[in-house]
Amino acid sequence: MISVCMATYNGEKFIKEQIDSILPQLSNDDEIIISDDGSTDKTVDIIENYYDSRIKLLKDNRFRSTIYNLENALKHSNGDVVFLCDQDDKWSSNKVEICLSYMDDYDLIIHDAYITDSNLNITHDSFFKVNNTKYGKWQNIVKNGYHGCCMVVKRKLLNAVLPFPQKLPMHDMYIGNFAAFNNFKIKFIKEKLLFYRRHENNVSESSNKSKRKLSDRIKDRYIILTNVFTKDKKC
Repeated sequence: MISVCMATYNGEKFIKEQIDSILPQLSNDDEIIISDDGSTDKTVDIIENYYDSRIKLLKDNRFRSTIYNLENALKHSNGDVVFLCDQDDKWSSNKVEICLSYMDDYDLIIHDAYITDSNLNITHDSFFKVNNTKYGKWQNIVKNGYHGCCMVVKRKLLNAVLPFPQKLPMHDMYIGNFAAFNNFKIKFIKEKLLFYRRHENNVSESSNKSKRKLSDRIKDRYIILTNVFTKDKKC
């Protein structure tokens, strides 16, 4: 069983295109878990208009946090394989098929993506190239390559990282580093399986040079590593 976990907030502009790219790739036994963080636009209406039993909407939340809104979706998922998903991208039509072909051998995979503008015109042909993504424990402390919307997680890893620690600065970097430092099997794959849309309302700064101070970025990594090494291990 596959679970696709998505956090939404005021995503009416692109949410339908994203869901439409996912549903044809799922079987009748799979699910899309959507946790909405109190959207004030038409996001919830658009989701509810699907009348598809595979879509499970968790609404009326007040997390005020993309990280803990996503955690809510993850906690309610049932799949053996879990795809992390943003509300405003678009999946390639073969994303599920290709990702599943790796999951027998790995606990976490991270695939490449096209970077696009708001209209899905490709602006960069490889997120890995723009981000200088490389495999390696310490490489991904210095430069995070664990990009959430490109991550697919096996259930045993998900069970080990949940619940998220309090005041976590980045969920994807936490999941990736937890896996790396606790001997889970990780694979970065070259296939570009996502159109990663960059627009004026993006929450993350991924693919752009961070505007945060160096001291804040060092603090983030300290918090993440501290939690990686002190969290009770369930694996």
